[in-house]
Amino acid sequence: MQIPIAAPSLREAARTWGYVGVNSFGGPAGQIAVMHRVVVDERKWVDEKRYLHALNFCMVLPGPEALQLAVYLGWVLNGVAGALVAGILFVLPGLAVMAVLAAGYASFGDIGWISAILFGISTAVIAIVVQAVVRVGRRSLRTPALVALAVAAFVALAFFNILFPFVVIAALAIGWVVGRRSPDALSVRVDKGADVDQVSKSAARSARRAGYAALVLWAVPLLLLMAALGMENVFSQQAWLFAKTAVLSFGGAYAALSYVSQQAVVNYEWLEPRDMVAGLGLAETTPGPLVLVMTFVGYVGAFRSADELGMPAVAAGLIGFVIAAWATFLPSFGFVLIGAPSVERLRHNPRIAGALAAVTAAVVGVIADLALWFSLNVLFGELSEETWGPVTVDVPTTGSLDVWALALTVACLVLVLGVKWGLLRVLVFAATAGLILSAIGAHP
Repeated sequence: MQIPIAAPSLREAARTWGYVGVNSFGGPAGQIAVMHRVVVDERKWVDEKRYLHALNFCMVLPGPEALQLAVYLGWVLNGVAGALVAGILFVLPGLAVMAVLAAGYASFGDIGWISAILFGISTAVIAIVVQAVVRVGRRSLRTPALVALAVAAFVALAFFNILFPFVVIAALAIGWVVGRRSPDALSVRVDKGADVDQVSKSAARSARRAGYAALVLWAVPLLLLMAALGMENVFSQQAWLFAKTAVLSFGGAYAALSYVSQQAVVNYEWLEPRDMVAGLGLAETTPGPLVLVMTFVGYVGAFRSADELGMPAVAAGLIGFVIAAWATFLPSFGFVLIGAPSVERLRHNPRIAGALAAVTAAVVGVIADLALWFSLNVLFGELSEETWGPVTVDVPTTGSLDVWALALTVACLVLVLGVKWGLLRVLVFAATAGLILSAIGAHP
């Protein structure tokens, strides 16, 4: 495989990926920006076009796009070993922090001052997700056709309850056709005469073997667990839920959250809506991919089911945490390593470029749908589901608006979008405001 510009040694790459892993705050948008600054601007290990092509491919895959981008770039730079080093170091710091936060929340989350902090953080989460819509939209919605795709995806999800995989398939099909016939409509720029970096047969074969091995290593323990415990067991249910999510959650963490929220809150009743909002808020405060919230769900769900499982709550929580982490993160290595060799060869194919651009636009609609879901659940105390023909929406109950939540959310939006405060600064502000409101008795 021809290596771009100047490939680092594996040791140098490990130091860099460790730095990225510890400093990758801000959700997918922030993490992708950190990687771009380090890998493209500072180290100059890959160029802008190759970086964006890799990003668009990762947007199409199910699972966390930021982790997958790290794995992809690690493979481009240092082969299979580089992919493993990049992916593991990217996610490991966040896993360690989230294990502590999930344990603290499950054990002490009902204490007044902790609840006050989480209330403040939940309002900041709304602003952060809205910021993600703006950031990803600015980067990807460069033509009216792409804007239309984003709007259509939002409407399909928010009002017609169409599953996200079907939205992705539709976007892929549209992008495939339009990318060939009218590439300008999707802002597709293909350099006809450009040299394509060649991937040797041995490098491609090695990557694919490692990818298949990762998927086998992922699936076999989960299948054995479900077979041994039966599907009525909470651990089996978690293994099945997170495995399905890992395979079907196209568009990254924001795309997966609405499905997991519905299953964990409504179907299995492990958590309440406020727990999901708190989990996302805690995930936003940790480095690493935002789907760390899945491990929070795994821990808290198993912790609260400890009596049913017949074991100590902390032990149950830790097992749920490991199941969620295993099911969520390992498939990303397999998907990337299997697909990356072919994607590298197709970097200048207009159909591929169009399909990837269309899916990225659809993801903007998905994030907007998530922003709406969080806003309704944080700002209103009661929601009722209303149906008009094929349209189904959650409608706030009259008089259930939380005025303080609205005021604090507006303040966070101003700080994030207007004043341009950083993520951690806004989270600290919101948490402090929650504590103050609780201390003066303005908010329970």
